[in-house]
Amino acid sequence: MADLPSKENKEKFVRDMFNSIARRYDLMNTLMTAGMDRSWRKYTVKRAEVKPGGHGLDVCCGTGMITMEQARAAGPKGRVTGLDFSENMLAAARENIKEFKLRDNIEFIQGNAMELPFDDNSFDCVTVGWGLRNVPDILITVKEMTRVVRPGGKVVSLDMAQPTALGFKQCYWLCFEKIIPAMGRLWAGNKGAYGYLHDSAKVFPPQWELAGIFDRAGLTETGYRNLAGGIVAVVEGRKPRD
Repeated sequence: MADLPSKENKEKFVRDMFNSIARRYDLMNTLMTAGMDRSWRKYTVKRAEVKPGGHGLDVCCGTGMITMEQARAAGPKGRVTGLDFSENMLAAARENIKEFKLRDNIEFIQGNAMELPFDDNSFDCVTVGWGLRNVPDILITVKEMTRVVRPGGKVVSLDMAQPTALGFKQCYWLCFEKIIPAMGRLWAGNKGAYGYLHDSAKVFPPQWELAGIFDRAGLTETGYRNLAGGIVAVVEGRKPRD
């Protein structure tokens, strides 16, 4: 496994990496997940309990795919904010919504997930997709998401997870280690970035530990739901009501 960036250097490393792969990011997601990523995003937004007319936040929004899914759930009277620190990913997100019928209900802003530029209790729900793996401090980030969600609102993460079935688990990690970086080199022109994807997934807390971090951040009803045999998982919690 390659050396991962230190906690102090991680923010710059991750921003530069995502800036470099933004143009091909959506294509690579589709290829790597065999197109299942769309259904995973829909399920994530369902778990976030986005209501018609609601106001949601999508942290580490990347190219805006979960942001748009939130907007669909919130409908024409809803509002969704997408936040990311990569200017190139945000540029791709703005391009992606040009033909989206609810584009006027979406606002993209550049910002830091560990220092969210919003007041307390600002949003009905907060989602993060494949983002917690890339922040320098997961607990601080989840605490920030908890801070800005309204009492009773959900905080929901979609990310890589740890398969547990014997045989499948070993096959999955072997494929991830060998094939994904090769695909990154071929389709995105950046083998190193997708090597980092494997390496960061290996050290990312498994879904049951991440649910524990959600609990430590002050959320209740914490838990996780495995998708695709535990390749990915949705981890969630609810902010206590006053």
